Amino acid sequence: MRGRRIAIIGGTGQQGFGLALRWARAGHQILIGSRSPQRAAEAAKRLLALIPGAAAQGLPNEQAAAQAEIVVLTIPYTAQAELLPPLGEVVRGKIVVDVTVPLLSKRPPIVDRPPAGSAAEQAKELLGEEVQLVSGFHTVSGYLLSRLDEPVEGDILICGDADGAKREVIALAQDLGARAIDVGPLQNAATLEHLAGLLIGLNILYKRRAIGIKLTGI
Repeated sequence: MRGRRIAIIGGTGQQGFGLALRWARAGHQILIGSRSPQRAAEAAKRLLALIPGAAAQGLPNEQAAAQAEIVVLTIPYTAQAELLPPLGEVVRGKIVVDVTVPLLSKRPPIVDRPPAGSAAEQAKELLGEEVQLVSGFHTVSGYLLSRLDEPVEGDILICGDADGAKREVIALAQDLGARAIDVGPLQNAATLEHLAGLLIGLNILYKRRAIGIKLTGI
């Protein structure tokens, strides 16, 4: 897969920055998006210090999304209504990957069921029907992604309604060094989001940081 230009909206957080690191190391061009241009620039500088020679830049969210081929959403669930509508025009027709877990509480982990069915389906409503929305990466921890000396264990589960978009995202997941599995249409995003809530709870219960999941027999 040729290097892609990937915007990570919310790329200053642990999950987004971890994905940025791994994809930058795999040869992709990374645009770290943030509401704060200063925080975006600082994150890009930190990435370049960890991976010298990588292609990375920090930008405001809308600029990052406009310049990207693929847009990844690693924003808080509570920020969807504020952050996504302004991006609708610049992501029209693009692949958008939603990594959102609609947590209402972390201790204990309580996952919301949005009126649209899932945070991913809600993101599609906010961005517009022309976006190619794919849901995934919920079962890989930001802590593990940020530790470049450790392999990404477990499977990455991907769902969406556009087969071509899913193939692109599965290739990106493989660039992390993981196995990626197509688990069906976008309506299955709710299952992935609740599975993430379960894993968060297991990490708390067993005092771990990177419990994942692996499918057998496939």
